[in-house]
Order: sequence, then structure tokens, then C-alpha cells
Amino acid sequence: MSGTFLGVIAIAGLFALLILRTPVAFAMLIVGFFGTWMLRGLNSAGAVLITETYSTVSNDSLIVVPMFILLGKVASRAGFSRGLYDAAYAWVGRFRGGLASASVLGCAAFSAVSGSSVATAITIGKVALPEMKRLGYSSGLATGAVAAGGTLGFLIPPSTGFVLYAILTEESIGRLFMAGILPGLLLTVLFMVTIWIIAVRDPRAGPRGEDMSWRARLKASSSSAPLLAVIVLSIGGIYAGVFTPVEASAVGAALVILIAFGMRAIGPRGLWDAVLETVKTSAMLYMIMVGANVLNPFLAMTDLPRALGSTLTGFGLGSYGTLVLILLTYVVLGMFLDGLAMLVLTVPMFFPVVTGLGFDPIWFGVVVVVVIEMGMITPPVGLNVFVVKTAAQDVPMATIFRGVTPFLLAMLVGLALIILVPQIALLLPNSMFG
Repeated sequence: MSGTFLGVIAIAGLFALLILRTPVAFAMLIVGFFGTWMLRGLNSAGAVLITETYSTVSNDSLIVVPMFILLGKVASRAGFSRGLYDAAYAWVGRFRGGLASASVLGCAAFSAVSGSSVATAITIGKVALPEMKRLGYSSGLATGAVAAGGTLGFLIPPSTGFVLYAILTEESIGRLFMAGILPGLLLTVLFMVTIWIIAVRDPRAGPRGEDMSWRARLKASSSSAPLLAVIVLSIGGIYAGVFTPVEASAVGAALVILIAFGMRAIGPRGLWDAVLETVKTSAMLYMIMVGANVLNPFLAMTDLPRALGSTLTGFGLGSYGTLVLILLTYVVLGMFLDGLAMLVLTVPMFFPVVTGLGFDPIWFGVVVVVVIEMGMITPPVGLNVFVVKTAAQDVPMATIFRGVTPFLLAMLVGLALIILVPQIALLLPNSMFG
């Protein structure tokens, strides 16, 4: 049996394990360990398992993950998300669909502290959905805006997706964080334009809110000032070269904890609960990275990535045609797998192909993350849709999926712009790192 054929069987077995609801980390561990055993023997498989596990958990760069998760958990428990939402509503609430636009802006701002699409969607959803229901917003627009806005947590730094991509490809976390800012703002604007179009076509779907005075707007904005200051300091510190991403994550987490205690918005019990949630989430992400780092050496042994690259380039589609084919694969996988699973399973195979075609690896990381974001709101998996459903239990799933459809179209427009104008993703990292 050739190594490549064994690799194909292993990938089929991996998907079979995932269909049987095996956690993605353990599915990759099983396939990687036993595949290496078959190719190189038990001693080699054991050595890979031990060395890759140690190198993963001792990787200093991964400290970014628990620190930023802790930052988001504390901010959520302290109720800072409400301040972000109120500030956004004060400025855009008077426009058609203003409450939904405020939800998207709140998601964008909270994404800058959470790094998670699920955490962003559920945190802002708990605040925004009852308000939109009270003011008579259509269920589709309300839930669609929150589900789509939540995906920004996977793109706007500190994105967990970028951290994992950086570890898998040995690219700079700082460059990837900077690369996600302008695309994140672009999608935020496109989402708000989408809301405005929906509200103009059907004014009952997204009625206007009250027009606040400048004094009221400034007062509402002041409640979000502490958290916005942390965002500017941590992310701005990376851009200015004051902090590394690891240092920025630690500074941000420490500042949010101090602010939360100083404002008496959280107590020791709340902090302890935030720490426990951080440990659970971080342990899951670390296990996924361990599984990926056990699977990837096996795939390299099978020569499957090279064979895949030869097959794709053999179609004669050219650089962009091959890229489109890869992205279509992500769209299909997004209907069945969650974002992190897609990232760790596909990047090791597609990355050598894409870089071999001459595409910038940082730019490709942004493109991949945007496509994975789309998978978070596409049926039948649509993780963010299920998350929003927990906060809007009276809204049918079909209504939520219909509600996110216009936002999917907006994401397609954003993806096309990023592909056609790579500088949208590369301007900030190139200016930062020269």
C-alpha cells in the first residue's frame, strides 16, 4: 500500500470519526498516531506523540489564547458588553435598522476582546435580541444580524483562528492580527449596509430608534470607554511595536480585571468562574493543536499534500482558478465541520499549494478565516445560528437561516474585494513590519 493511498484512507477515516461525533482533537490524535504506527512503527508513533505534545503545550506563542479568552470572559461577566452595545446604539440607532446595526458594531467591538465568534454572538445576543424584539424588529433581521456579527470574532484580532493558523504555518501572529483589522472593518460596514437595505425595502423589519442628543450620546459612550481603552492599548500596542502579541494579551487581561474590580462590576466569585471557563476553553484549543501536530507529520509522511498540490495544479486552472477551487472546498466543508476543525484539517494540506502558486501566506490566512466565517452561518451546521437560537428560543431555525442569507451575500462581496485588492489585508502588516 502506497503512502499516498494510506493518507487518503486516513482522511476518510478521520471524517468517519467526526461523523460519529468523536471530538476533533481525539479524531486527529487517533488517525495521526495509528497512521504513523503503520508507516514507521510503534516507536516512531510514540515519539511523535510525546514530542509534539510537549512542543505544543510549551509553545510560548499559544499563551495568547488563554490570556485573550480570560480578557473576554471577564469583560462579559462584568457586563462591559452592555456598554459597547449602548454606545453603538447611541450613534446609529436613529437610522433605519439602527438597533441591528448597533448589534453589529457591538459585535465588532467585543470581538476585539474575545477572539471568539461564539462568545461574541452569545454575549451581544443576550443584550441585543430582547431589545430588538421589544421594538418590533423582524425575527430574521434581528437574529441574522447577531449571528453574522458574531462571526467577526474569528477575524478581528485577537482572533483564535489567526493564532492557530500562525502556529500551523509558522507565520507571525502579530502580522496576522494586523491583517485582520481592515477586513474586519470592511465586513462590519458591509453588514450595516445590508441592514440598511433590508430596512429601506421593508421599514417594518427594522424601524428607526430614537434620535439622541449629543450629550446623551457622549454619556452612553462613556460607559464603554474603559473597555475601548483596553482594546486600543493592547491592539494599538502591537501595531506600535510596544508589545508583542503575548505581552499585549497579558496586559489586556490584567487591565480588564483591574477595571472590573475597580468599578465593582465583578467579585472574586465572578473572576473564579471566568478563570474556570478560560481553562476549559483553552484546554480544548490546546488539545486541538496537539491533535493537529500529531496528524500533520503523518500526512507529510504519506506525501498527500504534494500529491494534492499536483492534482490541483494539474487541472490547468491557473493560480486564481486553483484558489477558487480551494475556497469552494472550504464552503462545502463548512456545511459539516466547525471552523477550528476546518482550519487545523485543511491548512497543512492547502498551505503548500497556495504558497507554491505565489500567494502571500498572510493574505491567504485572512481569506481562509473569512471563508470559515461564512461556514459559521451556513446550514446545516451553522454554529453561530445554533448559538443565537439559544438566545432566541421562540424563533424557528429556518427563520434564522433565512435571516443570515443577505449577510452571506455581503460576506461574498467582502471576500471578493479582499481577493481582488490584497492590500486590504496586507496594508497594515506591511506598514508595521516594513
